[in-house]
Amino acid sequence: MNGHAPDAMDRAELDALLELATSAAHDAGKILLEHYGRLKAVRAKSSARDLVSEADVASERLLVSRLRAARPKHHIEAEEEVRDVIDPRVPRWFLDPLDGTTNYVHRLPIFAVSMGLYLGGLPQLAVVHLPLLGETFTATLGGGAQLNGDELRVSPAGSLGEAVLATGFPYRRNELEHSNLENFNRFFYDVRGMRRMGSAATDLAYVAAGRLDGFWELHLSPHDVAAGALLVREAGGVVTDARGDDDWLRGGSIVAAGPALHEAIRERVVC
Repeated sequence: MNGHAPDAMDRAELDALLELATSAAHDAGKILLEHYGRLKAVRAKSSARDLVSEADVASERLLVSRLRAARPKHHIEAEEEVRDVIDPRVPRWFLDPLDGTTNYVHRLPIFAVSMGLYLGGLPQLAVVHLPLLGETFTATLGGGAQLNGDELRVSPAGSLGEAVLATGFPYRRNELEHSNLENFNRFFYDVRGMRRMGSAATDLAYVAAGRLDGFWELHLSPHDVAAGALLVREAGGVVTDARGDDDWLRGGSIVAAGPALHEAIRERVVC
């Protein structure tokens, strides 16, 4: 190999991988539904707010098993247990087996299985599956974004006054320089509405679907945004980090919105 990854994967391979990922996400969602409201053990990770349950682990193990069996040479970076060595020449899956664990533990219906495939640092494929709501958001590079097979487009909103925005807050918000509360306050009086879904993957999927006009958040991990960012892009939206650059996958901040609104959001966000 020459050390450089291609910009995009073969279309036939992408289609096959999308079918694989969608099937795996649906089966992982079934595991989440089996545990929903029946959890036996929940433990804290980085803080008392950062939770993990047996459902998270079981969902992740199913996803990893399916991908290892079908594409053993692919690398995986998952939230709970798996982090293969980084090699930009090798396709890399970013997995969040249960995005919205706090919602899930408290029996709130917004939680998702999120799967994003990257090559050379560029998004190739995305699946965000909300099992309790029966919604599956998918995208491939250059193939558009869909919800249960129907094409998606971002909102045309062009002003904050007509916008419903979403954001979130870090688990260790009392320990960090920027808790995002100050950013929230900068928008509070000027927008139509603010929402806090509790799942970044869902927030981004909803931006892609035009249900939300924009989303920003700080202190995120790659598995939080890998899939949702491609959904927004393929639905005609703009995705950057809070500085306006392209380091939203590992840079810890993200701003996503339609082209007419993105900069109005980004210029108010301090990270």
